Amino acid sequence: MSAVKLEEFRERIRKELDTTVDFWLQHSHDPLHGGFFTCLGRDGEVYDELKYVWLQGRQVWMYCRLYRTMDRFHRPEILEAAKAGGAFLRRFTRVPGAGSGQWKCAFSLTRDGKAVKIQRTIFSECFYILAMDELSRVTGDKDMQLEAEQMMEQLISWVREDPAGLGRPQLPGDVPTNSMAVPMMLLCLVQQLTEGGGTEVVQKYTELASWCVQQILQHIQRSGTAILENVSVDGTELPGCQGRLQNPGHALEAGWFLLQVSAQQKDEALQRTAIDKFMELPYQNGWDKEHGGLFYFLDVDGHCPTQLEWNMKLWWPHCEALIAFLMAYSHTREPALLHRFSEVFEYTFKHFPDAQKGEWFGYLTQEGKVALDFKGGPFKGFFHVPRCLYMCERILDDMLANKD
Repeated sequence: MSAVKLEEFRERIRKELDTTVDFWLQHSHDPLHGGFFTCLGRDGEVYDELKYVWLQGRQVWMYCRLYRTMDRFHRPEILEAAKAGGAFLRRFTRVPGAGSGQWKCAFSLTRDGKAVKIQRTIFSECFYILAMDELSRVTGDKDMQLEAEQMMEQLISWVREDPAGLGRPQLPGDVPTNSMAVPMMLLCLVQQLTEGGGTEVVQKYTELASWCVQQILQHIQRSGTAILENVSVDGTELPGCQGRLQNPGHALEAGWFLLQVSAQQKDEALQRTAIDKFMELPYQNGWDKEHGGLFYFLDVDGHCPTQLEWNMKLWWPHCEALIAFLMAYSHTREPALLHRFSEVFEYTFKHFPDAQKGEWFGYLTQEGKVALDFKGGPFKGFFHVPRCLYMCERILDDMLANKD
């Protein structure tokens, strides 16, 4: 594929990123109480004032990353928005946890910061860490970095030592499970906390990073022919719907996480596994050959998944596929990977962007028609779309700069 085509990809991606950033700058900020509204209708109108902590953290992280690494987003209004979002998180997010002396992050807050709901998972805390670490990098505030590191130590303890602090009761029929989301998020946090760090900080998390990689690799099942979302703690297949569940978008995201690690460690075997198992398999199994696009959930044995949205086309799996295949191509220059990227690109940019109102629709029918027309909600915020566009633009910048 010619450099001209790569430039066309970059130009379209660049325009979409600018449009997306402008949409959230214009519609999501709360000037009265701080933080961000994420429940935004098609035209950006706020339809619910609840604030979801993981989306608050994601938006702070994304603003800071754009401000810190892309010249055209090094703008005062982006920095001030990130700082205001960080201040809101620090003031209201943390609530006493189940463990002695431990803190949890709320899942949702009222507009003025009162806790509404707490989840017995680690994900609000994960995005609190991402936000604090990235914000500390643009402000120089060492207290934020310390908060991120302290929360990280607590997460590690919950995941690897004692989950009691999550507040989840131990029930006799509840089988311990390795859900791929957990090691993926911890690996993401390791990448964040060690970025640009010296030998000491890298060594601090080296063992954890290796553990995360091994936990993710346990999800290669069925003699290497499938990626399953949940496995037992010893890496064997679980019974029932939970054990047969496949999430193509999540597997693709894990693929580019592993690809980053393989590049850092110069591990060619891990690179091959990331591409062949975590990209090719979910693409081959998850791509809708009739209508195009990635299914949201699948059952490895071909049963109908119990998730009602299983056959819908959601925005974020396509974002992860774009990152995965373009990153894989940039590392290997294998034409088939660029062809995959092109196919996902054509479907994604034909169906998800809203040419009239800006930003992307998130939820399509199997046939590719808009099912839900809001631009943000409890699960869709300023994260997957801009992260995808940002990463793809930077990968294309590097490829075009080195095309000779």
